[in-house]
Amino acid sequence: MARKKSPTLTDAELRLMEVIWQKGSASAADVLESLPDADLAYTTVLNTMRLLETKGYLRHTKDGKAFIYHPLVDRNEASRSAVQYLLSRFFGDSPGLLVSNLIQEEQLDKKELRRLKKLIEESES
Repeated sequence: MARKKSPTLTDAELRLMEVIWQKGSASAADVLESLPDADLAYTTVLNTMRLLETKGYLRHTKDGKAFIYHPLVDRNEASRSAVQYLLSRFFGDSPGLLVSNLIQEEQLDKKELRRLKKLIEESES
């Protein structure tokens, strides 16, 4: 059975998008060259970039024989989309439930808690 397409970025897609966000635009060869530790084939990078284009994260232009990929979604927008997906999937669209879960699981240190309190206070005024 074929795997369902993820509306958000998979780990592999995010790795490629990080390179493109950093560079501003890049060919598949540029992306591959920027990931020297990754054991990826050129065709894997190219296919993933085409998938990212289908999902609306990238567009391409032609430069000679090469396709140059440009981001259509910035890093912040991708983050917001991922959080919205997480909220809808696991927390019934409730940001409060997400934050409660983080606090209850003690995943926030005192500095992060102070920052959250400040953000809450600012949003209330």
